[in-house]
Amino acid sequence: MALVADGVSCWYPGAAPPEHARRVLDRVSIAVEPGRIVGLTGPSGAGKSSLGRILCGLQPAQEGAVLVDGEPVPTRRGRMTGAVGLLHQSPRAATSPRLPLGAIVAEPLPRGDRGTPDGRARVVAVALRVGLTPDLLTRLPAQVSDGQLQRACLARALLAAPRYLVADEPTAMLDAATTAAVAQVLRDLAAAGAGVLLVSHDHPLVDALADERVQLPR
Repeated sequence: MALVADGVSCWYPGAAPPEHARRVLDRVSIAVEPGRIVGLTGPSGAGKSSLGRILCGLQPAQEGAVLVDGEPVPTRRGRMTGAVGLLHQSPRAATSPRLPLGAIVAEPLPRGDRGTPDGRARVVAVALRVGLTPDLLTRLPAQVSDGQLQRACLARALLAAPRYLVADEPTAMLDAATTAAVAQVLRDLAAAGAGVLLVSHDHPLVDALADERVQLPR
């Protein structure tokens, strides 16, 4: 039982690498087990975000295998649901500016459940869990801070209830209070049995949260 990248390689551009192609990832292997937080670090350009997207099925690997609990991770596009979730480093790039925060949080719910009393209660409960008060759920992304919007993205990821969560630079450019809130939710997720891959250049944060660290070379 684990989220596994086994000998994964990735290069740009094109499907087949010419002799001069630069590999973003070169035969990288990593395993994230349930109940554990794995920190993924490395210099800019080392392929940390690419590996995270590959593990989520949002980007194919040119070589190697990507497995979730022994089954291939399907390559898919669109909103994150299923066994592996993604918390994006840029909340504004990961949300629609036309949707209020409540609708953003509710995206993992079936459409027929989003407007029901039970659906609304679930959205409010998970929003409170990450420190979002109900009044903020009616606001558009342009009306809230980056930290508040990232909390909404975290609530959305929690509502999807993935078995594994890839958190890609989840505290980048956030204030100390929001960073602490995100860190606590990641701890709680792991304590509840989820596997977490924390992709971050913030070594003190990784040291504080991760059970182990994997560093990608340049």
